[in-house]
Formats: sequence, C-alpha cells, structure tokens
Amino acid sequence: MRLYWEVAKRACQRQLAYRAANLNGLVTNICFGYLRAVVFVAVFQNQTTVAGYDVGQTITYTWLTQALIMVVALWNWWDVEQTIRTGDVVSDLAKPFSYLGFWLARDYGRAYYFVLFRAAPILLVGQLTYGVSWPTSPWTWLAFAISVVLAIATSFAWRFALNLSAFWTTDTRGLGNLATSVILVLSGFAVPLPFFPSAVRDVLTLLPFAGIIQVPCDVFLGRLAGPDLLLAVARQALWTIALLAGAQLLVGRATRRVVVQGG
Repeated sequence: MRLYWEVAKRACQRQLAYRAANLNGLVTNICFGYLRAVVFVAVFQNQTTVAGYDVGQTITYTWLTQALIMVVALWNWWDVEQTIRTGDVVSDLAKPFSYLGFWLARDYGRAYYFVLFRAAPILLVGQLTYGVSWPTSPWTWLAFAISVVLAIATSFAWRFALNLSAFWTTDTRGLGNLATSVILVLSGFAVPLPFFPSAVRDVLTLLPFAGIIQVPCDVFLGRLAGPDLLLAVARQALWTIALLAGAQLLVGRATRRVVVQGG
C-alpha cells in the first residue's frame, strides 16, 4: 500500500505543474456553471418544485456537478491510451506491481488535486453568486466523502476500459467521445435523473453511471438518508467492484496481445 500511496502523491504533485491550465479550466467551469444556473432559475419561474427539487437545491446541484467534472474526470482522460500508442505501456506492464492498481492510485492523486484546486473554488463562487445549500450534519459530509471516493473509482474503471480499447482499435478517442456524450446524460450531469419520466429514471438509477454524479449530489443535498442512503452507497460500491473486476479482466486479455521485440 505504501507504493500506491507514493504513486498517488506523485500524481497530485504532477498536477501542480499545470497551474495555468488549471486556472483556464477553472474559469471555464465557473462560466458554464453560471450559465447553467441561469437556465435552471428560468425553469422555476412558474413553479416551485420540479421532481422534488426546489430552485435552491437545483442551483446547488448545478454548481456541484461543475465542481465534480475534473474530480471524477468526466472527459478527456487519455493517459493510458497515450502509453499504448507510444509503446510506454510495455515498461508499465513490466513493473512488479498491479497495472490496474498503479493507474487507480494515480487517478486518486489526480482527483485529490482537483478537489482542492478546482472543486472548492467553484463551490465558493457558487456560494458568492447564487448561494449553495451546504450539508449541516457531519454524517452527511462523511457519506458524501465516501460517495465521491466511490464515484472516482467507478469513473476510473469506465475510463480505464475505454483507454484499453486502444489495444484493439485505432479510433479509441472517437469511441471515447461517443461514450462521453452518453455518460453526461446517464450520470445525471446534464440534468438530474429524477427530471426524467419515472420509467426511464428507474432504469438510469440502477446503472453504474448514476453513482458518478447523481448519487454524490443527492447525498450532498440530503435527499438520501437512512436506508435509502445505505442502499445508494451500497449500489455504488457493488458497481465499483464489478467495474474494477471487469477492467482487470480487460488488462489480462489486452496484455496477451502485447508483443515486445528486442527485450
């Protein structure tokens, strides 16, 4: 575990080298957060609630989803794919530790950086501009932290699998862009899943993607409590385990395709 802890620390420190890029991304996220909030405020002009959300909860949901974009890395994460294209994957596979564990540790280090330098400033701006409904119970904060940790792992397993498709296809990023468009809707990022018709909502809630955005946001808002909270987090954990196991199987299949010459 010490090894993976050090890998995570180095990944966090690596992000510190991209201060200008983070600042640009931060400004972009804030601008889109403001625009999305304006749209949702307009939705509530003639009604007080939509699918159980009032205007304050919906605005909080909007800013929180903007804050989580880079924490769970909803798009543009191609680190593994790049190593496959360049051949550097060979040295990674030759190292005496879990290939999946190595990248998962790196992803947690990356996510920790964005919690501090992207998510926190975005929520602060949301508080100053519209106001954010903050959790009042320490147990809610704890449940939210656990949910985000699981959301990162779920998102990682999905992204990791997409990256591994580079072993089989020359159009990995095309597939990834299509998958990104789908996940923006299925995760609850575009709009909260309860806004969908009940039949569609019930199906989407059972999918693993809801655990990336919808569940952490509902925990933060206090919409999940008691047995419902335990069920939602348990479902997150089960999907995380299943997706990571599937990713490990893909690693096994992919590495059988690797041919190393001259070594």
